[in-house]
Amino acid sequence: MNGNVIFETPRLVAVMWNHSDVDLIHDLHSTIETTRYMSGAAPWSREKCEERLRTYLAEQVRYGTTKYKIVSREDGRFIGRAGISLYHTGEYEMGYALYAREWGKGYATEIAGSVADWFFSRDLAPHFIAFTHPDNLASQHVLKKIGMRERGPIFIEGVKGVEFAMTAAMRRTVT
Repeated sequence: MNGNVIFETPRLVAVMWNHSDVDLIHDLHSTIETTRYMSGAAPWSREKCEERLRTYLAEQVRYGTTKYKIVSREDGRFIGRAGISLYHTGEYEMGYALYAREWGKGYATEIAGSVADWFFSRDLAPHFIAFTHPDNLASQHVLKKIGMRERGPIFIEGVKGVEFAMTAAMRRTVT
């Protein structure tokens, strides 16, 4: 497993990206399946993936948190990305994206809950937010399942979304 381990779940490991990981990000976000509910609703260009990787590396240095590379504990295969970044509002924002072939295995709930636990154990802020496309009911279910509460509508690049928030106390009620 390359990269520094950030945190682990029963089946997954969050590790820091390497400078050579742009192909992983591009492969993950090269299909409409994994990008249809994201701003832009289109597969990511290699240039966008390169920019995102630079952002992830810089965020980790500056804030001590970012979206991490998620790999299987069993065989080290790349599953997706997940973590918490500083959003332009000044709040921390959780996000995740998994390969479509990994959907339906409980990975999103497992990693989202672990991201929340890791975040609050580090005392980075009293709460964080997350948002989904209004049609992404599976992701909304994951956020509710880990204890997040709907905060209301949000507009991201002109697209209406659903915003959620979580405090450490909210997380403690489900663990």
